[in-house]
Amino acid sequence: MDDTLTLQNTHLRMRVDPQGGRLLSLFSLAHQQAVLREGCGVKPGECGLFPMLPVANRIAENRFLFRGEVVNLPRHEEDAVFFLHGDGWLRRWDTIAVHEDACHLRSGRQMACGYDYVADLHYQLDAAVLHASLTITHRGERPMLYGCGFHPYFAFDRHSTVQFAASGYWPEGKQHLPQEWQSDIPRQADFSGAQYGEDAWLNVGYSGWSGRAIVQRDVMKVTLLSQTPWLMLFRMQGESFLCLEPQSHPVNAHNMPGQPGLQALAQGDQCHFAMQIAVV
Repeated sequence: MDDTLTLQNTHLRMRVDPQGGRLLSLFSLAHQQAVLREGCGVKPGECGLFPMLPVANRIAENRFLFRGEVVNLPRHEEDAVFFLHGDGWLRRWDTIAVHEDACHLRSGRQMACGYDYVADLHYQLDAAVLHASLTITHRGERPMLYGCGFHPYFAFDRHSTVQFAASGYWPEGKQHLPQEWQSDIPRQADFSGAQYGEDAWLNVGYSGWSGRAIVQRDVMKVTLLSQTPWLMLFRMQGESFLCLEPQSHPVNAHNMPGQPGLQALAQGDQCHFAMQIAVV
């Protein structure tokens, strides 16, 4: 049964799939072109955007130390090694409320490793801006460490450029995990000036992100906004998309000194993450 939601206003149209809490599309009615990659919806990652929770990206050895105890994460069918992006993008969300231009989805989860939460996901179109927000409430009696983010696939071709500022980056290492952070960003990963870049694999994380990135596609200008200093960039050779993923924490923060960006939640505590995509 197709239970996807088609929501729109005079500027934008989006298709929301409760399976994975994902956007199958975000389309600019003014420009008559896709803002995000159009997804066929067959596989979980074949979409325009999905939420990442209760972790974002990968964690080395799929485990971490929290308050003196080792937390061993589960795995899922989409990755043989890691609890990749958590599993919110793989689970069916309940539809709590639907309006002409907005919706509210909810998903609950309890895991043996200690994650026990309810997550509320909101998508709203406000004029030519998509607002996406995620709120996680911890339900377990024992505290747990949370992180989250969003994984949008921006439509991106030879007529496109991207620009954003950052203070440094983590090169990609083995198993797609970050190597040592460095302040010197090489040309192929430096988007401080607007450019298309190289049509090649690139999968790196940035720190000191300004919270603003601009994708220019012909006459359409798309601005990503999020109040976090951590941004992930992913592209594949020959593909017409570019992922710019705002995250609450850097990749493998769980095993970094101080566990930057992660939040320890006691029972009833919440963490919140938001992102906007504006189109002009």
